[in-house]
Amino acid sequence: MTTDATRTITTVNPTTGIKLADYPSWSTEEVESALTRVSAAAQTWADVPLPARVERVRRLAQVLRDRAGALAERITSEMGKPTAEAIAEVEKSAVTAEWYADNAERILADEHVEVEGATAWIAHEPVGVILAVMPWNFPVWQVMRHVAPNLAAGNAILLKHSPNVTGSALLLEEVLAEAGFPHGLLTVAVVAEPEVPQTIADIIADDRIAAVTLTGSNRAGAAVGAAAGRASKKSVLELGGSDAFVVLSDADVEKAAAAAVKARFMNSGQSCVCAKRFLVAADVAEQFCSLFQSGVESLVVGDPAEPGTNVGPVAREDLRAQLHDQVQRSVTAGATVVTGGHALEQPGYFYAPTLVVGARPGIPVFDEETFGPVAALTVAEDDDELVRLANASRFGLGLSIWSRDEARATRVARRITSGQVFINSIVASDPRVPFGGTKQSGYGRELSIDGIREFTNTRTYWVAR
Repeated sequence: MTTDATRTITTVNPTTGIKLADYPSWSTEEVESALTRVSAAAQTWADVPLPARVERVRRLAQVLRDRAGALAERITSEMGKPTAEAIAEVEKSAVTAEWYADNAERILADEHVEVEGATAWIAHEPVGVILAVMPWNFPVWQVMRHVAPNLAAGNAILLKHSPNVTGSALLLEEVLAEAGFPHGLLTVAVVAEPEVPQTIADIIADDRIAAVTLTGSNRAGAAVGAAAGRASKKSVLELGGSDAFVVLSDADVEKAAAAAVKARFMNSGQSCVCAKRFLVAADVAEQFCSLFQSGVESLVVGDPAEPGTNVGPVAREDLRAQLHDQVQRSVTAGATVVTGGHALEQPGYFYAPTLVVGARPGIPVFDEETFGPVAALTVAEDDDELVRLANASRFGLGLSIWSRDEARATRVARRITSGQVFINSIVASDPRVPFGGTKQSGYGRELSIDGIREFTNTRTYWVAR
C-alpha cells in the first residue's frame, strides 16, 4: 500500500497483516537520474561481445541458486507464496538463465542469406533500455524470464515492480551486482501507486526507452500499450487469463481431477496460467466433480512458511475482498458453492479453497479472471459444447485438455483460441517453448527463441559485389 501523506510504499506480510518495511517513493529527479544511469549501462553493455554476456548470464544462474534461501524468504514474506513454491520459483529462474546461456549465441548468430550479386545476412542487435512493468505473483520468475534473455541480447532493463514486492525487486538488484553485471544494467524504479500511471507514461515517452514489456492486469496493459503506441515503441503484453481445463468423455478422470487441484491452487490460485474454468463432459462430470471437491477440501491452508502448507494467503486484503465479491455475485447469478466461499477468520488475508458449480457465461466466476483459490466448474454435453464454452471468454492464454485419445484432444484444441495447449498436462511455462496470449490475454511472446528476439533489432545487411 501507499500512505497518502508521505507517498511511502509500505510492504505488508499477507500471512499476518503486519507491516514489513517502508520505501520512499522516487522523486522526478530520481527517475531522471535512473534513466541516465540505465541508459549509460545499456550503451556499455551493448559493446560487450556476446560470448562474454552469455557467461555473465550463466553466472547469474549460479548466484540465484546461492541466494535461493534469501529470495524465497522475501517472496513468502511479501506475497505469501508457500516456501517450497518460492524456492521452486527461484530454481526455475536459474534454469531459464542457464538455457539462455547455453543457446543465446546460436539464436542471435548472424543468418546468412543467399542472394545473387551480393553478400547478405540478418543480424539480431541490441535495442537499448527496456522498461519492464512486472506483477507481484511471481516476484523473481516474472522478472528473470525477461531479464535473462535481454541481458544476453545486450539490452538493459528499467524495472517497475509491483509495490507490494518492492523488497524482492531491490534484492534482485543485489543479485545482478553479485553476478558481476555493470551498475545500473538492471535498475529498479520505486514508484508509489498514485504516481505510477503518469510516471510510466512519461518513462515510455522518453527517448532513452526503446521498448516496454508488461505482465499484469488488462487495465494496466491497455494504458501501457496505448502509451507505447503513441511513442511508436514496441510492446509485449502478458495480461489476464481465465484458462479452460477441458475434460473429455474419454479422459482418465482420476488423473485429470488430481491435476485440476494443482492447476487451480498452485501459488494459492494467483497465477495468470492457473486453470480457472473447469469444463467437463457430462459422461464423467459426476465422478470428476466428486474427486475434485475431495481434492480441494484436502488442501492445507496456513502459514506459507510451514512445510505442509498447500495454500497460503491472498497477497493483499483488497484482492481477497474482490475475490469474495466475485463469488457472491456468482451465487446471486445462479451458481452454487459446494465448498469454501468465505474468508477465514484468522490473522492475514486467507480465503478458503472454493469450488463453484453451475458456472456459465454471464456468471462472474466464468466471465472474469478470478485471482485466488476459487475454481468454477461447468458441465457440457459433448465436444462441441466444450469448445463453445472454452471460447466463450475474452481471454486466451493457456488451455489444458484431458483425453486418452491424443488425436481427439488435438482436434478439439485446434478449435479453441489460446496461446498454448497442454494435453494431459497442466499449463506451464518453460524456457524451451514460447509463452504468451491471444485475445485480451495480450500479445507478443516470452521465452525460447521468440523471447530473446522480441527486443532485438532484426537488421538486414546487404553488401553489393
